[in-house]
Amino acid sequence: MRAGRAEQAGHTQELILTAAERLFAEQGVSSVSNRQVGEAAGQGNNFAVGYHFGSKADLVRAIVRRHAEPMDLLRARMLAGIGDSVEVRDWVGCLVRPFTEHLAVVGSPTWYARFGAQVMTDPVLRRIIIDDALGTELMRRILDGLDRCLPSLPPPVRAERGDMARNLMSHTCAERERALAEGTPTPRASWDDTATGLIDAIVGLWLAPVTATGA
Repeated sequence: MRAGRAEQAGHTQELILTAAERLFAEQGVSSVSNRQVGEAAGQGNNFAVGYHFGSKADLVRAIVRRHAEPMDLLRARMLAGIGDSVEVRDWVGCLVRPFTEHLAVVGSPTWYARFGAQVMTDPVLRRIIIDDALGTELMRRILDGLDRCLPSLPPPVRAERGDMARNLMSHTCAERERALAEGTPTPRASWDDTATGLIDAIVGLWLAPVTATGA
């Protein structure tokens, strides 16, 4: 009996997570209520989302963590492959390819890239994604490896370029995902090719010269 209830609860949670991810991706997080998520998930109880996940921030965190495990498996595999590389490209690849490979495996239509881009526009929810992503041991190892390969950059420039790289990856993947869902042309033929283009751009961004600015 208890196992049956737990299985039913797990199924309901999956329906809610899928519905929330799609609605947040298409309409924005602030524009979607818990009631709308519940209705899209086929739940007659208006309080189903709150009952299973609590606040909207908790729901966003649950969506992020739902995708984190398969991407971490890909990151671990890539880390094992590059060892103690001194190439910026190898470390940037560990940041980019787990995300694009995961989207490729999930198949079209996906909503996670657009969901992430929407969340990144909210100052509070943005911290959830960044803190959850950067707080894992695998991500710390990747960022430490990247830091060891980078030239000495002034701290403000390093912070700025980190934001640029994150936004470039987020919005490029979101735009490709949207195009695939709508059946419109994409600049690259595959997620693998998209990752290659992103890695080229991000490596160039990190290694670009720094122009001194006036006080």
